Amino acid sequence: MSAREKPSSGLVGAGILIVDKEAGITSHDVVARCRKLLNTRKVGHAGTLDPMATGVLVLGVERATKLLGLLALTTKAYSATIRLGAATDTDDAEGEVLTSADASQVTDAEIAAIVATLTGDIKQIPASVSAIKVDGQRAHALVRAGETVELAPRPVTVSTFEVLARRDVPGGFVDLDVDVECSSGTYIRSLARDLGRELGVGGHLTALRRTRVGPFTLEHARTLEDLADQPGVSLDIDQAAQTAFPHRQITAEEAEAISQGRWLEPIGMKGICAAIDPTGHTIALLQEKGRRASSVMVVRPATLRG
Repeated sequence: MSAREKPSSGLVGAGILIVDKEAGITSHDVVARCRKLLNTRKVGHAGTLDPMATGVLVLGVERATKLLGLLALTTKAYSATIRLGAATDTDDAEGEVLTSADASQVTDAEIAAIVATLTGDIKQIPASVSAIKVDGQRAHALVRAGETVELAPRPVTVSTFEVLARRDVPGGFVDLDVDVECSSGTYIRSLARDLGRELGVGGHLTALRRTRVGPFTLEHARTLEDLADQPGVSLDIDQAAQTAFPHRQITAEEAEAISQGRWLEPIGMKGICAAIDPTGHTIALLQEKGRRASSVMVVRPATLRG
């Protein structure tokens, strides 16, 4: 990109940052660290990740924070370890053990049969320590305050629930390494709980790593240590929009029009698309309604272009 083509200061540093979150810190901790490392307050996240979990956390930086609400992050992928033989009050290893049973006699065939019932379109009761709001308060806050929380089942889709390996652990436990692909709103700890319950031995989650959120994967991700050494986004605002949305090529004249808030003629594209000018810049995100293709976000408004 030539100096003449570089975006103006309103877009400098804007983009999507994919952080490979480490265990033991919250998503809000990550945001706070990134604000310091990138020297900007304009950092937001597209959904949280539990403190015990590692992996893909999607952040928007500068003007790209406006992209976050438009991203189709409806599918997610995880690698996890489920321990059979104990149920906990949080459905993961950080909770107190409620019940325990010898799981060593559970067969692979029995596990596979229950996994099959937890795959596809299912109704799932979220973990009581989730961030779901009950009467205006987070469920996990109510639980920590000593209240009993009962959440209603929710429809979710588990497109893949695959057991990769089994390890028999001293004490009558069985550890299962699994891969899960699912819809947003699915709780992997609830899958662990339900698998153990249906097998009659109890179960909970001992490790969780998110490997993909929508189109963003660990290949895009950077650790906080990497970011400290070399601050910057994973994908600039052009790359982010063009990774996340279908493309519509537009002329320079159309780019000028849409950058000033005018609309374009529809061409039959469904959903949101990235309107890309002849230089490869994303000028706006468009959505067709009736006889207009209007912007849902002007990425490069005329006031910010060279």
